[in-house]
Amino acid sequence: MATIDTALTRLLGIQHPILLAPMGSAAGGRLAAAVTHAGGLGMVGSGYASTTAIKQELGEAGNARVGVGFILWALDRNPKALDVALDAKPAAIMLSFGDPRPYTRRIKEAGSRIICQVQTLEQAKQAAGAGADVIIAQGRDAGGHSGTTRGTIGLVPAVVDAVGPSIPVVAAGGIADGRGLAAALALGAAGVSMGTRFTATQESLWDQAMKEKAVASGGDDTAQTRVFDIVRGAAWPAIYPGRALRNDFFAQWHGKEEALAEQQKTIEPAYVTTPADDFAQRVVWAGESVDLVRDIPSARDVIERIVDEAAAVLRGRAAMVRA
Repeated sequence: MATIDTALTRLLGIQHPILLAPMGSAAGGRLAAAVTHAGGLGMVGSGYASTTAIKQELGEAGNARVGVGFILWALDRNPKALDVALDAKPAAIMLSFGDPRPYTRRIKEAGSRIICQVQTLEQAKQAAGAGADVIIAQGRDAGGHSGTTRGTIGLVPAVVDAVGPSIPVVAAGGIADGRGLAAALALGAAGVSMGTRFTATQESLWDQAMKEKAVASGGDDTAQTRVFDIVRGAAWPAIYPGRALRNDFFAQWHGKEEALAEQQKTIEPAYVTTPADDFAQRVVWAGESVDLVRDIPSARDVIERIVDEAAAVLRGRAAMVRA
């Protein structure tokens, strides 16, 4: 198969410029290991900085060289979780949704690479000043939690211009095939971080019903909302809503967040026991790229397809320029 050599692959010692987004609901150790074994870099989610989740998923990853992702506002509440992760000597620590500066020195001293995910240009500059080795520019196109200000295609080149060329920039949000990888490279990125495409893979933690729901859905079915966080009592800051599939629960409560918060303790018990196939209520995190998720292959198949398609697109564009 084709290979695409970038500053990201050289820095992280990987074959392909593809990172697994450390989604708490999907990116377990088995999926992270599969992405790594296929030539990318697998990242396990830490939940809400849960030491139990970190130990469990790193155990599932076995001897695979993987990283660990942290939600910063949750890590601020349980900073010892970082020590648990660093004890396993991960390839990288990814920090998102908060100020990375209190943690970067510890990570560097432990010998792991620092990956900071940002949603604005100012956050990118802060991450660069904090010592990030890699910066992920995440647009609001992304599934799950992100910012609301910038789309991927505008944010990525702005971040590249602000922090490059010394820090590789990775594009995230709305990328699920080789065309997306080729586009990211054309924007100046050194690779991509993907979540939605990997949720519907054989190794994902998602159950089969949820994977099939993603396959059957489209980007027009998604929206950014806080209602699924509020009902679960998840303390996400309002500036980071989650992109998910619209459903009956969304229609009932979106725009009525204050009322939902007031009734949360009453509604939550029934909500968290929603049957696996009740997608009128159940949340399915999905990005705008869910249109491109049309099967449930292995993570290796996903990576090989994407790299081969990206290489073909890039060769085709080069031929057009020569002509």
